[in-house]
Amino acid sequence: MKFAALALLLTTLCAAAQERRPHITAEQVDKAVAALDALAAKQTSVPGLAIAVVFRDKVVYAKGFGVRDINGKAPVNADTVFQLASVSKPIGATVVAALIGDGKITWDSRLNELDPTFVMFDPWVTHEVTIRDMYAHRSGLPDHAGDLLEDLGFTRAEILRRLRYQHPDSSFRSHYAYTNFGLTAAAIAAVKRYGMEWEIASEEKLYKPLGMTSTSSRHSDFVARANKALGHVLVDGKWVQKFQRDPDTEAPAGGVSSSVNDLAKWMRLELANGKFEGKTIIDEKALTEARRPQILTGYNPFTSMPTFYGLGWNVSYDEQGRLRLNHSGAFDLGAATYVDLLPGEQLGIVVLTNAYPIGFAEGLGTTFIDLALYGRSTQDWFALYKKVFSDPAVLGLTPGFDYTKAPASPAAGLKPETYTGTYHNDYFGDVTVSEQHGALAMIIGPQNKTFPLQHYDRDTFSYQTQGENAVGLSGVTFLIGPDCKATQLTVENLNIRGEGTFKRLPR
Repeated sequence: MKFAALALLLTTLCAAAQERRPHITAEQVDKAVAALDALAAKQTSVPGLAIAVVFRDKVVYAKGFGVRDINGKAPVNADTVFQLASVSKPIGATVVAALIGDGKITWDSRLNELDPTFVMFDPWVTHEVTIRDMYAHRSGLPDHAGDLLEDLGFTRAEILRRLRYQHPDSSFRSHYAYTNFGLTAAAIAAVKRYGMEWEIASEEKLYKPLGMTSTSSRHSDFVARANKALGHVLVDGKWVQKFQRDPDTEAPAGGVSSSVNDLAKWMRLELANGKFEGKTIIDEKALTEARRPQILTGYNPFTSMPTFYGLGWNVSYDEQGRLRLNHSGAFDLGAATYVDLLPGEQLGIVVLTNAYPIGFAEGLGTTFIDLALYGRSTQDWFALYKKVFSDPAVLGLTPGFDYTKAPASPAAGLKPETYTGTYHNDYFGDVTVSEQHGALAMIIGPQNKTFPLQHYDRDTFSYQTQGENAVGLSGVTFLIGPDCKATQLTVENLNIRGEGTFKRLPR
């Protein structure tokens, strides 16, 4: 009872403090909105972008800049559809909240009870892990578990099945580690209780009720749009439209495509605690639970305030006690997005770009929030985020050894038959090394992706990686047995956490 009384007192004090806290005025927001055109003029940093701002349940700004494709002249507007990457996560959390409101599941429903086929490496974790754990990235799975399987062409179902072979990186619920496929596993388990597919559930529970007619969780719908922004990457300092990113395997975590006009409707719903146009669409309790801190992620370097992950949201509090919700999205193959909400101020901004992540979307969004709150930018956010995103580790990339530099005295390799054969591990499956056109090649994955091997030094070869998590040249090293036959091989870029060693299968 003493603790209950203390909790009640703290709640009362917090409520009183919020009442005393000055709120953002319409004049402050108007001034910040008036600065957006000038901020967006910096868009020469990216081929195209779109911005929407919501304040007090109204769309006060929605506009596009630049071009959809660097090879053409079609302009971006507020209806241009972008791939959202990980901004899909808070949107997916809204869908799960809608399902929870229907009463068959909760945030604490166990995945293995919703989907008995789902298994983790540890049997006890398999029994205990919940939707909440996966949406908070605290399951023990290592950072970005499953992403390399996606690059190799495995289906969603097969990636989720293979997570049972993924050794944990930490003890259950002890650490935060960002995982697209852990969150995807939770979303897929949630819709199974309703006998639905994720893509259909997203439409029925969120997109259709809000009239988000340009929004989808299917890549094919994005491809079919006439007004869409294509992804760009930097090549020799210039933006190039080179790749298509199909994120269907991780649709709940990264597969949504939408326009800022549509996303403004979603922001209005979020800021109105589940209501839209006066009608309750999402259960308020389930929705607001996603905004509560679930696990510590670090400390703000400028304020020393703790930062958290909620359920599909980054959650923090500023020095005035305001709840801050945000999320970035990034495809290395050409997308960078950002959403930032201040629920207590009824203010939100979303920024979408069709460019490899360089921190521009975050810089613009954070600068706008500063202008609305303080009338000035507290930091040079564009420069700071640009510096942050210049670190490959921020994007989940581990470059590894530099195979572009030849060894000083390379040793010759052995005969091709020393290396050829089929090798296996449970997580990645089979790798076949064969001789093709007088050189070795590595064949891997369900689509039999073929990678030519270039000799580097004795029993080490290099190859060019591909996909969202490509790191340029990586290495393949063979271990030679007493019979002059390779007994195993290790693929360096697949071996970040020890999963990349393959044992030779008997002929």
